[in-house]
Amino acid sequence: MNRLEQNFRDIIFPLLLALVLGALAGLGAVFFRWLIGFETGIIWSGSGFLEQYQQASVWLKVGVPVVAGLVMGPLLAFFAPEVRGPGVPEVMSALALRDGIIRHRVTLIKSLATATFIAAGGSVGREGPIVQIGSSIGSSLTQLFRLGPDHRRLAVACGAAAGIAATFQAPMAGTMFAVEVLLFDLEVSSLSNIVIAAVTGTVVSKLFWSDETVFHIPFFTLAHPAELLLYFGLGIAAGLFSLLFMAFVFGLTRFLENHRVPVWLTPVLGGLVVGVVGLVKPEALGVGYATINDILHGHVVFAGAVLLLLAKLVTTSACVGSGMSGGIFAPSLFLGAALGSMIGSAAQLIWPDMPLSPAHYGLVGMGAVVAGTTLAPITAILTIFELTYNYEIVLPLMTACIPAIIVVRLLHGHSIYETKLLMQDIRIVRGHDANRLRQMKIKDYLSPDFPFLRTRTPFHDLVSEILNSPYPHFVVLDEQDNLAGILTLRDIRALLADPTASKEDIVAQDLMTSPVISVDAGQNMEEAFALFASHHVSFLPVTAPGGQKKVVGLLKKDDLLNAYNQHILREQVKPSGRWICTLPGK
Repeated sequence: MNRLEQNFRDIIFPLLLALVLGALAGLGAVFFRWLIGFETGIIWSGSGFLEQYQQASVWLKVGVPVVAGLVMGPLLAFFAPEVRGPGVPEVMSALALRDGIIRHRVTLIKSLATATFIAAGGSVGREGPIVQIGSSIGSSLTQLFRLGPDHRRLAVACGAAAGIAATFQAPMAGTMFAVEVLLFDLEVSSLSNIVIAAVTGTVVSKLFWSDETVFHIPFFTLAHPAELLLYFGLGIAAGLFSLLFMAFVFGLTRFLENHRVPVWLTPVLGGLVVGVVGLVKPEALGVGYATINDILHGHVVFAGAVLLLLAKLVTTSACVGSGMSGGIFAPSLFLGAALGSMIGSAAQLIWPDMPLSPAHYGLVGMGAVVAGTTLAPITAILTIFELTYNYEIVLPLMTACIPAIIVVRLLHGHSIYETKLLMQDIRIVRGHDANRLRQMKIKDYLSPDFPFLRTRTPFHDLVSEILNSPYPHFVVLDEQDNLAGILTLRDIRALLADPTASKEDIVAQDLMTSPVISVDAGQNMEEAFALFASHHVSFLPVTAPGGQKKVVGLLKKDDLLNAYNQHILREQVKPSGRWICTLPGK
């Protein structure tokens, strides 16, 4: 292969692929949004969901979301179960378990199902589904050309970034979403591809929505530096509310699973809750952008913000928890706007002489709750910044978003996306897919040859062994060959440095470290990885399976990481057509 061909393969082709994916994902976002409007017009006989909904009969208000759940429930349960839910966890799962392989049918079914639920009044967002739609387009295109896992993973991220960017016309936010949420081990060279896809998706969306603005943002200004304390308090409240939101969503999911409600029937129950709440507070239904704009213009006071907050919490939890297809990004923006407006209104009542604006707190609250639910603070900050293009909002946003994610990490530790994956027994640890590690048994990767001493080894003998050995540590065994402890040069250094100390009666047992952190040969590498991460050791003694204390080898941290990388490499060179890492025409 000459240099020109190599440059095309490594540089030009990925950039062209990102450009094409950005355009296709942008068109997918445009089509998806058109489909929502088309179905809304059919169901409610006119344009403008909220206006038409309020004029409909009670039976129609309750019946439409129930029927939507009844029609779409079996489709999702039996034909495309990965379409259930927000969409982002499913993309994360595809990246972690299948190297970015997403079934072709996802694009169409996700669009149809989510559009139907939103048009019927379902309290879900369109951003998560657009992420899954864009990712599905990227995956399908790379499968069509039989590209390898590296190209496919990058294509999935490019499609997701373009989808988010097209929705908000915010390329920086789309880029950071892909980096913060989807890709844990991004290479710098890949970032340019994601940026190109996000920018292209934004350009495509502007061709169709050039004069349209998602939110009508008020001019933001920080009245006084002391106001940052209120924004800090808003961030803490946003973190706690994010935890409450997750508890409602997954609490309902567990309740339905524990009571063995058929999966195809659960969206009907979510639709029923939507219908009942809609009779009281219809502003909490649908995507909710119109209501967010009302909040941002100061049309919602304290009591109204509280009611909207509770109503949206119930309806979104019912929809997402029952398995409807729809995202949580837009509901998080809605909940953040209502929470911020509520806190801003309360502060205004307490300090009437201060020039406080509840709308400003609603705007910052949007970013804080998104940060708390997704644990993606840069994405949240950039999303709000690109909606306002006001540098003055960055400091309050940072002041609110950081405590929000700290609260969630301290009290729960996982985002709403990661929590859903954990409920499916899928865990990602520091960029390493724990499910891959779980498949790898320690007995297959341990080092059977290891240096050891006996508990009764005299001091002068163990010094000679340690100083003449290439190993920095020794396993200490008792007379029955059971693990007794670990001895290193560090353990005897102080005694060697003291010429006056009596050493004749000292044996290895007196100096060794005990008890010892060890692993069973029958355990998997995920459990070993957790021990390495939590105890900061470089190796672990491996004992015989079945809880015995006989040492059969050592597992080094470097060996674990090398074994993981080799496992990934073997997956990438499997001799199946769709796994071959080639370019078209090669």
